[in-house]
Amino acid sequence: MTVGIVVFPGSNCDRDVKWALKDCLGIPADFLWHESRDLTKFDAIVLPGGFSYGDYLRCGAIARFAPVLDSLIDFVKNGGKVLGICNGFQVLTELGLLPGALTRNKDLHFICNTVDLSISSYRTDWFANYQFGENIKLPIAHGEGRYQCNSDTLKQLEDEDSIAIRYMNNPNGSMGDIAGITNKNGNVLGMMPHPERATDSLFGQIDGAKILKSLLSN
Repeated sequence: MTVGIVVFPGSNCDRDVKWALKDCLGIPADFLWHESRDLTKFDAIVLPGGFSYGDYLRCGAIARFAPVLDSLIDFVKNGGKVLGICNGFQVLTELGLLPGALTRNKDLHFICNTVDLSISSYRTDWFANYQFGENIKLPIAHGEGRYQCNSDTLKQLEDEDSIAIRYMNNPNGSMGDIAGITNKNGNVLGMMPHPERATDSLFGQIDGAKILKSLLSN
């Protein structure tokens, strides 16, 4: 079973994800160039962090039209698992696979820190190995991570139990303290924190390991 890691011009966390998957967790992973349309060899897909297409227009707006994402829509419809991290989360909202939008942080500053998070849903495979309300720590690094949506969308996310993780001390002004959400079917997860940067005990953080392992769970 192999995980595909999409590489856009401007991606800068693709190698971090591959290192975390292959070297830390022993999960086979290969890079997937943004112009490719063939996803048949992959069991799950990661959209990594970075600055796809230099964040021109707005984060993820140009990446949304990459050929690989045409295939990703069918991949998701067929039940394939997709994880969008940071810029990958932004791309998923631009693509319409997840609702809402990621906008400039409340103080208009880039934030690079480790934050406390609370598991707010274990409905999906992504967080089935956690307890509701369990606290974890993950790194963040973003300038446009403030999650926003209208009140109807927020209610729908709450009704569907799709708000997966919340900030305990909201660093960016995200509505409802939202740090990550899933789609209704649970096979797509978008999150601003970086689980790939918390998979090796050498660096003192391993809370991201179970999230990445969930890429290949049923």
